[in-house]
This record gives sequence, C-alpha cells and structure tokens, in this order.
Amino acid sequence: MASPLRSLVYDDSRYQKAFHLFLECSSEHQCMQDFIHKILPDILASIGDGKSHLNIIGVGSGDGHIDLEMFSELRLKHPGVTVDYQVVEPSSQQLHSYKVLLAQKSDLDYITFNWNKMTSAEFEEQWKSKQTTKKADFIHMIQMLYYVKDVDATIRFFQSLLDKNGKLLIILVSGESGWGKLWKTFSPQLCMCEISQCVTTADVKSFLESEKLKYKSYALPSQMDITECFTEGDEKGELLLDFLTETNRFSRTASPQLKADVLKLLRDPCCSVESNGRVIFNNTLEVIIVDATI
Repeated sequence: MASPLRSLVYDDSRYQKAFHLFLECSSEHQCMQDFIHKILPDILASIGDGKSHLNIIGVGSGDGHIDLEMFSELRLKHPGVTVDYQVVEPSSQQLHSYKVLLAQKSDLDYITFNWNKMTSAEFEEQWKSKQTTKKADFIHMIQMLYYVKDVDATIRFFQSLLDKNGKLLIILVSGESGWGKLWKTFSPQLCMCEISQCVTTADVKSFLESEKLKYKSYALPSQMDITECFTEGDEKGELLLDFLTETNRFSRTASPQLKADVLKLLRDPCCSVESNGRVIFNNTLEVIIVDATI
C-alpha cells in the first residue's frame, strides 16, 4: 500500500511559505552571516591564484541574499576581478526574488549572471551534453543536497569541475543536530522521495573520507523555536512540522502513531531544550570545504 505521505518539495508554494517561516523562527540567517563575514573571507582569498576573471557556480542559489553577501566579501579579497556566475535554481519564485534583489543593486556590474532554472541534475546533464571544459574557482551548495537523487554522485561531479585552488562549499545540517536525530530515527518513513534525502554532514564526511578527498569543516551553531508545533491545529506549527519532516501537510497525512512519535522525539533533550516555556530545537549547521583534486 502506497504511503499517504508526500514530499513538501512537490508543492513549491507551500515549501516557500514554510521555508520563510523557518527563517523567521531560527537563528540560521545570523549563523550564516557570521560565517560569511568571519570565516569565508579567508577561504575566498585562497581561490583564483591571481586570476583577473573568476568562474563561480551557485547550486540552489535561492533568492540571492546569501550570494550577494558572499560577493561583497569576494570583492574585498579580489578587487578588480570580473565574475562569470552560473545561478542554478529550480524555483521560479526564488529566481524572480533574486532578479528583483539585483535590480536594487548598482555595484555588481563586474558580474555576469547566467540564469539556469533547473535542478542540479539537469544542470549536470546540460554541462555534459555541451562537453563544457570550463573550470570553476568556487562552487557553493547551500542546503540543497537534500533534493538530489544521488548525494555522492552530485558531490563527485561538482568537485570535478573545480580548477586548481578551487573550493567546493557545502552547507547542511550537522549530524549532531536535532535534524540528524530526527532523520536517523524516522528516515524510512520520511525520506521515501527520490529527491528528498535525509542527509547530514556526517554522511558527506563519510563519503569524502572514503574517496580520500581533502576537506575542512566548521560548525555553525543555530537554534529554532518550534513551540507551536505542539499546539494541535496551529497553522504556524503545522508549517514548521512540514518543514522539519519534509512532508506536505504532515499533521493531516501522517498516521496518529507516527505523528505522536515525531512530536515526542522533537521534544526530547537529544533534539531540543525547553526554556521559558518555549521549545528550542537544535538547528546546528556545518560547513564543509572540499579542495580540488588537481
């Protein structure tokens, strides 16, 4: 019998609504800001090897806010360079927001934006069909490896595109986070979709080590207020539950037992702490920087 659960990724409108609510309820934006302005600059300084032109790929670029933060640091480390930037993003809504954001900027004339409304798999297929030989100096894959059919193959492909001194930046939830505990426990029920993987940095590290690929990692502590998830029928809580489980309308489609078990684990000290009547979920991220093999 087919499961009634359906991945949230298939309902882009609800996904975007849940995603923006997640950002409001978590400290993810702040921890990303801290990383971009405190740690990333030294990483960006190491790419390019004196080039006057850089090739960059953003896989799952979203609405552009993170990209532009990165470009501000890139400009400081590589003044005078020009950039060819491949934006890879399957969501029309996100791409539209990105272009609206760009229209408000007047200092990005050194960047040529190439828009690819497609998944990473489609981008890979297009790249190979064109027999493109151009190499990339920097590739970022932020919170997107959950939505690929084969995580290892995706990492292997994009890492193969790196030029000498190039860097591949991967950001995912930490294997030690609440997400890691949730997915380790319920992945058979929640991760049945071929493009919705219960993957954490623990899985990525295991793959990289098996391939003997060099990498560095940085923890990004983050929290998320999930208090409303425990109020039956609360609209905000239901959207957050959808995002946590990657399931469209989880409260309505999950069995009563699965829902009860998920809520019990979310409240468990291994996933969350309770403070001043609020339930605070461990949303810690981790950055992995992979070197070129050249």
